Amino acid sequence: MSNQPNLGAGVGTAHGLERRSVIAALATAGIAGPLIFAVVALVHSLLRPDHSLLRHPVSALAAGPSGWVQNVNFLLFGLLMIAYAMGLHLGVRPTRWGLVGVMFLVLSGVGLMWGGVFPATDDTGAFDGGRLLHIPGFVMTFLGGGIGLVLMFRRMASDPRWRALATYALATGVAMLVLIVAGGGLVRPPGAPLHAWFGLFQWVLLTVWLPCTVVLALRLLALARAADAPH
Repeated sequence: MSNQPNLGAGVGTAHGLERRSVIAALATAGIAGPLIFAVVALVHSLLRPDHSLLRHPVSALAAGPSGWVQNVNFLLFGLLMIAYAMGLHLGVRPTRWGLVGVMFLVLSGVGLMWGGVFPATDDTGAFDGGRLLHIPGFVMTFLGGGIGLVLMFRRMASDPRWRALATYALATGVAMLVLIVAGGGLVRPPGAPLHAWFGLFQWVLLTVWLPCTVVLALRLLALARAADAPH
């Protein structure tokens, strides 16, 4: 018996239609999440003369009177990424230990929400890059996202419908992990050689990660819609 999920299972039944509708909605979350997050963060930064896209991390937008905008942005993005991870679980052929990759992607979404609940600000609302409660969110977000994509490679490679994107997912995950390790020594710590470019570094990391998320979500949405098409 094949382990491959059948998005078209129950064609013509209420259950089948409901399942495909759920997967399509979860895929849409994976498309909307990165786009909304990036647009809101970019516009918010451009409207803030005290924020530099090159020098300051996205988390610095949580400071000041308009900081709630970025906190909500983190919370919404995290929620949408968790939904997207669930969609991948439903839409990619299951394998032994295949759930582990999805769990790391869910952890990434939890990390984003953590960043919104525990912003990088001090008691006065000013930016505090060393805020201990905020740092776990950064770690969960990017390590979870990178490791999750690496672990999803085998699961995607075993599914003919996803095989063409498996290497892209793997390469993205590896690139994220390499950037995180490099940034941990060269960028993030105050006084590090590239600390003045912390903002640019983070946007490079996001530029590697977010497009891959959108591409995989678009594929998931296409599969859900194809199952709905008449045969």
